[in-house]
Amino acid sequence: MSEPTPPVGVPEALARSATAFFGPEWVRNLPRLTARQCDTWNLTPTGARPLFGKAALVVPVRRADGSPAVLKMQPVDDETEGEPAALRAWAGDGAVRLLDHAPATGALLLEALDPARTLRDVPLDRALTVIGSLLARLDAHAGPHGVRGLGAVTRSLVDRARPFLTDDRLGSGFRRSLSRWASVAGEMASDPGDRLLHWDLHFENVLAPLPGTRPEPWVAIDPKPLVGDPGYELLPALRNRFAEEAGPGDADASVRRRFDLLTEVVGIDRDRARAWTLVRVLEDCVWQLEDGRRARFGTAEAVAHALTG
Repeated sequence: MSEPTPPVGVPEALARSATAFFGPEWVRNLPRLTARQCDTWNLTPTGARPLFGKAALVVPVRRADGSPAVLKMQPVDDETEGEPAALRAWAGDGAVRLLDHAPATGALLLEALDPARTLRDVPLDRALTVIGSLLARLDAHAGPHGVRGLGAVTRSLVDRARPFLTDDRLGSGFRRSLSRWASVAGEMASDPGDRLLHWDLHFENVLAPLPGTRPEPWVAIDPKPLVGDPGYELLPALRNRFAEEAGPGDADASVRRRFDLLTEVVGIDRDRARAWTLVRVLEDCVWQLEDGRRARFGTAEAVAHALTG
């Protein structure tokens, strides 16, 4: 009988961010929970440095047959609970393959990819084209049962935005913008769409496969799935790597060029994509306002200005 897997170390940055999101108890339990999941699935950590996001630990492992995989440990919440259903629906079509899932813990056993090769350093237009091509593949799938719907998310967003529309601590111009975006959101909520969306496809959520494992060069990871309209997918690619081409006076041109490229590659209606992007801008701003950040809203406002100015 093999020895139990020792507790798996949690990077300090992950411990801080996950504690802020989910509290200290989940973080305290994570090392032993991860080790127990390795034993349950007969996995052996490779010793390579674990990867992590704001709330997920990703441990490179070997399966019993010696094949590589990664164990992803994350809390189950509204954003993550649909990930197994989405990965099963995509079945590797543009997305990382799901090998196993433990509903009790939320653990996912996933296909191993190359974490050192993302779209971060790929020339921007090529990277945008890859994003658009992946979105076209992912969004071609109908949304499966059990994945949250964009209509309900959007209606809730309008309700959450309402208190800020009369908040005197915000400038009158910004409140008018919030009101316009909330009005668009209210209109779009009645026709939310039925496609399976990734929701967070930015340049670092695309990895290259391991050599010899796939014919295609790039694979999407880490979805926060929704069932809805593909036009809702564009904001991450419109605003990430923004500083590379959006110098003083260039922001509008940059956003419009990206928007034109993405809508053409994905093959979606430009007016609906513009409207859903404004809804996404509203969502981003409401999140920050709810967190108490009332001074800066990053590139989200720049995206909205470019698409409506």
